[in-house]
Amino acid sequence: MAGILAWFWNERFWLPHNVTWADLQSTEEAAFPQAEDLYLAFPLAFCIFMIRLLFERFIAKPCALGLKVQANGPQKAQPNAILEKVFTAITKHPDEKRLDGLSKQLDWDVRSIQRWFRQRRNQEKPSTLTKFCESMWRFTFYLYIFTYGVRFLKKTPWLWNTRQCWNGYPYQPLMPDLHYYYIVELSFYWSLMFSQFIDIKRKDFGIMFTHHIVTVTLITFSYVTNLTRVGTLTLCLHDAADVVLEAAKMANYCKCQKLSDLLFLTFAIVFIVSRLGIYPLWILNTTLFELYEALGNFPALWVFNVLLVILQILHCFWSYLIIKAAYKAISKGKAGKWNPLHVAKDDRSDIESSSDEEETVPRSKTPHSTVTTNGTSGANGTNGYLTGSTSSEEH
Repeated sequence: MAGILAWFWNERFWLPHNVTWADLQSTEEAAFPQAEDLYLAFPLAFCIFMIRLLFERFIAKPCALGLKVQANGPQKAQPNAILEKVFTAITKHPDEKRLDGLSKQLDWDVRSIQRWFRQRRNQEKPSTLTKFCESMWRFTFYLYIFTYGVRFLKKTPWLWNTRQCWNGYPYQPLMPDLHYYYIVELSFYWSLMFSQFIDIKRKDFGIMFTHHIVTVTLITFSYVTNLTRVGTLTLCLHDAADVVLEAAKMANYCKCQKLSDLLFLTFAIVFIVSRLGIYPLWILNTTLFELYEALGNFPALWVFNVLLVILQILHCFWSYLIIKAAYKAISKGKAGKWNPLHVAKDDRSDIESSSDEEETVPRSKTPHSTVTTNGTSGANGTNGYLTGSTSSEEH
């Protein structure tokens, strides 16, 4: 184990030439980042998660109810033993062949069966109230940490001149405010890493999981190598757009459409300007070029820059989604439906179709038919469904 640790913490990988770990040990005169400091993030991540649960229960939920946010979830599909068995044991997305088989077995038209499966899938999705509470928690945290970051950074020289990030590196003392900022951010992202498995599931789960892994790795990597000055710039820059996004989502859940539209427009501008403009010209420029000019090259620097470039690739992907959704909405004259990230009306929708609002009573192929299923027969249809006349209307 000692050999493995010695190999992993090889100074020639992590540090510039002629610098050793002994040089960066904290003393009474100056404190430096230590790898063991990061262990504090795990209990703090648990505390943040518990604070979130209390916040959503005792603050966010009463606020949501006061704002008349819908507490009920999507409309439930009416009980049907055969379809339920297929849904739970076989597939949630039946293909055309299976739909035809179920249609003959139940004497329902295919459209009614498709609607049942859609409603049954949506039944497992969270209510608007739940989504509002999650967004309010994230909005509160992002607003707090972004405000803290701005107040901290405006007193630092590297906010105005990024070359100051490398002045005296790596012998840059760790300030208490910077240490607090880093540990809280790392703890929050650790809490997201684990809570996303129980949070609202969205179509971009894999992308977000990748984002959280890259973020946690970047924070940890930059702390261990004392690249914390440029790290604070990166953290603060990313939090700016997240504040506006969560505010826009809350406005959407409250059905304040004009406010939601305004906030989403603001979010799109802030996101694209900060992630595709400021980030590469400000952050990547200083880590790829100014750092190299000041210190030369060492292996950890390459890993750090690769992680930053991966983050930029994710920025480009999300910007593409935002621009695509905005263009589609504008071209259709539906500015109120372009909400780009995590909102119920866009491509990453929580609710699959607006037809959730349709009535759930299926339309039998044969009016007033008597069907026998699981030993139950009668004029009231299958498993408690009422049978009605065939309707050809499509939504």
